[in-house]
Amino acid sequence: MQISPASERGLSTPPSRQGPEEDLRALFGQSTAVFASLAGPEHLLETANPAFLATIGEDRARTGVALAELMPELAGQGFIALLDDVYRTGEPYTGRDVRVVLGTGPDAREAFFDFTYEPRRDAGGDVTGIRVLGVETTQVKHAQRLMAEHRALLEQIARQAPLAEVLDGMARCIENLAPQEVLVSVLLADPDGLHLRHGAAPSLPSFYNEAIDGIATGEGVGSCGTAAHRREPVVVTDIATDPFWADFRDLAGRAGLAACWSTPILARDGGLLGTFAMYHRTPRVPQDADLALARVFTGTAGLAIERHHSEQARRAAEARAKSAHDELEKLVRVERELRAEAEQRATAAAELAAKMRAAAAAQAAAPHPERCQLGGTLGCPEPAEIKVADSWGDAAWGCPAHVEEAILNVRSVFIASEELGGLAAYLNR
Repeated sequence: MQISPASERGLSTPPSRQGPEEDLRALFGQSTAVFASLAGPEHLLETANPAFLATIGEDRARTGVALAELMPELAGQGFIALLDDVYRTGEPYTGRDVRVVLGTGPDAREAFFDFTYEPRRDAGGDVTGIRVLGVETTQVKHAQRLMAEHRALLEQIARQAPLAEVLDGMARCIENLAPQEVLVSVLLADPDGLHLRHGAAPSLPSFYNEAIDGIATGEGVGSCGTAAHRREPVVVTDIATDPFWADFRDLAGRAGLAACWSTPILARDGGLLGTFAMYHRTPRVPQDADLALARVFTGTAGLAIERHHSEQARRAAEARAKSAHDELEKLVRVERELRAEAEQRATAAAELAAKMRAAAAAQAAAPHPERCQLGGTLGCPEPAEIKVADSWGDAAWGCPAHVEEAILNVRSVFIASEELGGLAAYLNR
């Protein structure tokens, strides 16, 4: 993991790379057993083990004080009333996976416990106090939630849910699971790997997402641009003083961001897919659990993005294949139409040739007239010297003068049509 120079003071020794088992251990650790001995109806804290004192907070860790005074938040959650019942009735009480909010205000945290309230008795059998025995199951609860959320994300990826939906759900999941407030962002790499585009950031301001959409990858370009360039995590614990954020410091200030830890999302072949970032509103040094959470979900994001790219490539290939198939069908259809048209023309030409041969044969068999046939109703006594014919096979012999007249004045002799009439019409004029 790479730490920005200005942040090196906050985390002197970069943690080593860990495998999945180490990540799970860092996230969920060991369950903690707590013990306390309470005296009298006021439930004065007589003694407690270090785990109990750490649970309530070092600033409140003192004995000889009523539990309700040490931890006033318990009264509103019903725990002091349970202690009163056990003290009064002498009957122990056991709770499983009980939710409790420890502390108040911004320092409050959610925890879960398996616990027993066990009455303490004197020699005469009277209740003199209560022993509190418990095991914190918060991490187990978080593990169950994380596994359930992670399984849901994998199911989304398997059923090819839209990438934006998967990444948005993943970001919200991490923000809900993180022990302290965190704002998650996923940026996607352009195909050339030189720019990062908005992928998901449900809790960051819109103006911030729009401003960093399309940022370049490169050394010193914030946490994400640098992580993408180096292909290794970059931790900035204090944006206000870090040189990597010189160009984005004012933007981060307007968005209320004070720390940013970014991890590159890499494909199986080492190619850049994007970045996964965890923002914080106060300067912070990452703990092992934070880094483990980032690694777990960076891998999930990589799986989702690679699956998305594969699906895009498959659809593009299918579209190209369909386009080629459609073009081939079009060419085959045009070729068939041209072939049919050529066959029709060949048939028509054959029919015309047959008619012309028949007409030629008929004309050849006709006797050669002695006098011009082109004189019309008045006739012409000149010798018949030249033969003219039209497209329908009509022919006539005439003298040079009348043949020239026919050629000049009767278009139908050589460009005859059914509307204009042919040589026959000229002969009968």
